[in-house]
Amino acid sequence: MSRPAGHAAGSLCVLLASLLWGTTGTAATFAPGVGPLAIGAAAMGIGGLLQAAVALPAIARHAGDLRGQRGTLLLGAVSVAAYPLAFYSSMHLAGVTAGTVVSLGSAPLASALIERVADRRRLTRRWTAGAALGLSGTVLLCVAQATRAHAPEGGAGGSVGATVLGVGLGLVAGLTYALYSWAAHRLISRGITSGAAMGAVFGIGGLLLMPVLLATGAPLTASWPNAGVGVYMALVPMFLGYVLFGWGLARVPASTATTLSLLEPAVAAVLAVLVVGERLAAPGWTGIALVVGSLAVLTMPQRRSRAASLGTGPTRTARDAETTSTR
Repeated sequence: MSRPAGHAAGSLCVLLASLLWGTTGTAATFAPGVGPLAIGAAAMGIGGLLQAAVALPAIARHAGDLRGQRGTLLLGAVSVAAYPLAFYSSMHLAGVTAGTVVSLGSAPLASALIERVADRRRLTRRWTAGAALGLSGTVLLCVAQATRAHAPEGGAGGSVGATVLGVGLGLVAGLTYALYSWAAHRLISRGITSGAAMGAVFGIGGLLLMPVLLATGAPLTASWPNAGVGVYMALVPMFLGYVLFGWGLARVPASTATTLSLLEPAVAAVLAVLVVGERLAAPGWTGIALVVGSLAVLTMPQRRSRAASLGTGPTRTARDAETTSTR
């Protein structure tokens, strides 16, 4: 598969995963008696163990390689375990839209910084433009949600403190999301297949979440709707979503993947309005438009220069193409 085709396929996989992830906040509202820790542990814990089970043959083939990268593997697994606890708690405290926006909106910056420090990967103008649009959109979404939450007709007393704590946990979620994305991509770049890398990282992360699920998960079995939410979260957004995400990480850098996943807060905001009944002011809809614009910038095919299209002028080396490719 050529680099442009591979990049397009990887981007599509990440966008599909983000679409599925965008349903999690709304799905969680159908189990109001289940706490955010239980939801997070069930979704990512069970989903991670399922990924590991499916990928067992690949994990066995790459066991030696995984042991050689155990530091990266452990970092990714711990981040996988921390992410859902921070993410679902953020949505619980700050609202579906604000929690998702802060968590996913901060991830591209964290991911870019990680790649810059760890991999010395430079940031292209195209990535910077796409990230700026996406982050501007997430800020507008967050402001719109916070304004709605603290309007005189809405929100209970103490909601400001809850929102502040929720935003803080959202930043933790964004950092841990960026860390496990980088760790998985690093394993894949070391010759480990995406199935083995994602299965190992998420399998160990899922094991780390099992004590949390045992301690907090009793409400999941209290009713069929609660159990249905748990099953949906584990199978669809987490298992299927992260299989797609792993395929995408094999074809695009982690910073591109985390930026493309800005689709998730836009989907979450729309579903929160249409299904949950949250209200979104005009700045919020503007924010969604900016997020969609950032995705267009990052995924549109690159235009070839006139000299290249005519077969004249110097040709770029493979290294040049890689350095200047879309991030």
